[in-house]
Amino acid sequence: MERQKQEEIAKARVRQVDDNGRAYGTGRRKCSIARVWIQPGEGNFTVNEKQFDVYFPMLDHRAALLRPFSETKTLGRFDIDCTVKGGGVSGNLYNIRSYLLLLPVPILIPCFWRCLAAGFLTRDSRVVERKKPGKAKARKSFQWVKR
Repeated sequence: MERQKQEEIAKARVRQVDDNGRAYGTGRRKCSIARVWIQPGEGNFTVNEKQFDVYFPMLDHRAALLRPFSETKTLGRFDIDCTVKGGGVSGNLYNIRSYLLLLPVPILIPCFWRCLAAGFLTRDSRVVERKKPGKAKARKSFQWVKR
């Protein structure tokens, strides 16, 4: 019963495509916001109208970005177009990566458990804590001297 319920959730995750054949998703991580469009194609990957290897020059970031495709064995089968605003490189990277699994094909349903275990389908909701009045930073207090 529980397994059947989880499979229905997995089927609901497969997004509908628009008139151009693209699936769309919006992701948020820290202060960054990413809009991702995925469509079947030759494997072109652009971030803010630049190739992803130009936008993410570090090899570790590129590997982390392509990991969902290597896990689902769909590397080079889809064109991805992303626009990212705000935040830094790390926030942008994990923001985009969380929405790369919006593939508009039912290929992912058998891979759902593997993607869920790898942490691709969960949103990291941690954000920077605000500074409080009377404190030096969010939690740090000013130095206190007794005498």
